[in-house]
Amino acid sequence: MERMELMACTLGLLSLMGVAKGATNQSNTASQLYWQQQQQQLKFSIDFQSIVDDLHEPHLTRTSVIFGLTKVVNGSQVNAQCEAHLRQVQRGILSKQPWAMKVLDASGTKPSGFVYGQNYWLGSREACKGVQRPVGITLSKNFERVMHQGLITQQAPFDMDYRVVYLRHHSPWQVEIKLMSEQIIHIGLCLPSACSSHEVKHLAGEYVGRGLFAENDIYDIRPEVLYMKDLQLGEAFYQRTSFRLLVSCVLVTAALMLCAQQLLAVKKLTSSGEDLGLAPAESELWRALHSLLRLQKLRQLVSCYDVPGNWSKIFAIRESQPQEIPIMNGLRSVCAIWIMIFHVVWFMYFTVHNKTVLISYAEQAFFQYVSSAPLLVDVFFTISGFLQTYNFLRNSVQLEAVRRNGWQQNLKLFGKLLFHRYLRLGPLYLVVMALVDLVYAYIGDTSVYHINERFDEMCSRHWWRNLLFIQNLFDHRDMCANWSWSLACEMQFFILANVLLFLYAKHPKLTKALVATSLVSTIAWSYGIGLRIKFQLSFDAAFATGTEIYTSPFVRVLPYILGAMTAWSLLELRPQLLLSELRERCFWHLALLVFFACIYSTIRRDLGPLMAISLFVLGRLFFSLSVCWMIAGSAQGKGVWWSRLLEAKGFQHLSRLSYAIYLLNPLVIAFFYSLTSASTHADPFMLCVVTCGFAVIVYLASIVFSLAFELPYSNLSSILLRRSLKCLKDA
Repeated sequence: MERMELMACTLGLLSLMGVAKGATNQSNTASQLYWQQQQQQLKFSIDFQSIVDDLHEPHLTRTSVIFGLTKVVNGSQVNAQCEAHLRQVQRGILSKQPWAMKVLDASGTKPSGFVYGQNYWLGSREACKGVQRPVGITLSKNFERVMHQGLITQQAPFDMDYRVVYLRHHSPWQVEIKLMSEQIIHIGLCLPSACSSHEVKHLAGEYVGRGLFAENDIYDIRPEVLYMKDLQLGEAFYQRTSFRLLVSCVLVTAALMLCAQQLLAVKKLTSSGEDLGLAPAESELWRALHSLLRLQKLRQLVSCYDVPGNWSKIFAIRESQPQEIPIMNGLRSVCAIWIMIFHVVWFMYFTVHNKTVLISYAEQAFFQYVSSAPLLVDVFFTISGFLQTYNFLRNSVQLEAVRRNGWQQNLKLFGKLLFHRYLRLGPLYLVVMALVDLVYAYIGDTSVYHINERFDEMCSRHWWRNLLFIQNLFDHRDMCANWSWSLACEMQFFILANVLLFLYAKHPKLTKALVATSLVSTIAWSYGIGLRIKFQLSFDAAFATGTEIYTSPFVRVLPYILGAMTAWSLLELRPQLLLSELRERCFWHLALLVFFACIYSTIRRDLGPLMAISLFVLGRLFFSLSVCWMIAGSAQGKGVWWSRLLEAKGFQHLSRLSYAIYLLNPLVIAFFYSLTSASTHADPFMLCVVTCGFAVIVYLASIVFSLAFELPYSNLSSILLRRSLKCLKDA
């Protein structure tokens, strides 16, 4: 019995041991299975990540230029440090490190809008700077955010720079307007500083040459790398002749203004009997200056730079004198601002990413007042022709001297008149020309945009043309400050008018015949040139024929002749309009109607050459005649409500600044647009706001430049003219 119990206990113990062993084996098996599952999951995640990377890499290579450059780089193309940094950028992007993702995001890729001119794939210059240093932004820790925290704080392990590479494309899938250079793709890249621009340009050429550029397959871009900019100001900037001349001019002008103020202060203190109250060294300096300024001619020269006096002249508003024609002030002021509005649109063109839409706006009826604004230059030509003849024929002393003089004396008088014209127009014009050279050299280095009109290069090569006022006799694409063509025309017309006026003083019948012949000739010339070059009113054709039509003095002389003929008629024939008050008002309103009809006459731009040149010539003819009516009527004291508005005294101030406004506004507009880091969207409402801003900036700049470089020389010219007039009277 006991044996049976012992056997039962033994069997129980053995069964318990078996169960325990089975449980242990089961536990070991479960642990082994769990470990195997974890290893398989880890292996799967690694394999999945490598699969994802393998999928991302070809896509990034073909769509991202910066990533594509990291794929084509090898040691034979770039320096070792550049290669290492580019490889690190590639690894950082594939492993999604925050700093590398910021590099990828800051570099440009193709945006939408390519068909209508979106060639600005600039990325973000500010985002590239954020790769170098943390963004200055404070975020509360009280809120949960899904973003990676390193987006703000993590920096690149090496220095990075923002640069722009420029590619010329040959895609048939973009509207080609043929205004300036349009087929230049701008690609902004956030690159390691160790890579030189030359190396990156070579890499970009390698990248597009291998056909890795996805956009080439879709839009048939066929890109060609042109050049690259690091957006840093070159050392040669401060070595430019224009820089030295401009600094010298500013210093000399400032010194003369200071002397003028000291001369004025000494005059006031001397009259009041007060002491200067200066320290001994200062006293000696000012005494030496005062003794130098005792020279009469030098005192007169220095007094021309009197800032308070010139300020008063600019802002002076007074009643119009009987011999003045007040409507000219309004015409000059309104046309100067009107042309500036056109320049806002024209000189933003190199930054606009919807160029096709911008041109379509210009062809709409509502915006004809902007797109036809270049016609307003004829208003200035008409006024100049009128004033030149009007002032010459009214100056009885000078007219009698011309009749009495021999050809040598008249040649001297002609030279004096030309000198005074140059003295009044030249200084501000030449200063602006030097500033144009300097500003375009600056934006050529630092702007993200491809600058098609490199006036710095044109001014360096062709400065002498502008100096002689003959730049409009050459190709308009080679002009330094191409908006100055009208000033060259003004000077050439002034010379021609003086020759004819001198001839008129001695041979009036011959001169009348020559003027009539000139009027017919310019119309015939315009028709002949227009038909020969198949002139059209479309913007691309008008730009291409700018040299033959738009800037040609032989074509543009028409309004000048009409203005001169109006002045001669007013003085020599003294016509008295025997019209009723109603008819007179009707003629005034008809003149205004013709004025705006000519502005809006180009709403249809798809005309044939004969119709186009006829509209161009006859439109300018009637446009100038309407302006002549306004001037002649105002000279006789006649007018209607809208002409009285143009005769308002407030326009006297703007009229004095019109020359500076015309010269400065294109430079100011181009400079401010070039400083932007994102392309411009042409939108009518925003253009209104931007135009108002430019109007204020240009107005303030015009006051400064007129005070420094226009009025002093106008004062000097007046002093010299008074002296010459005194000599003529004594003779």
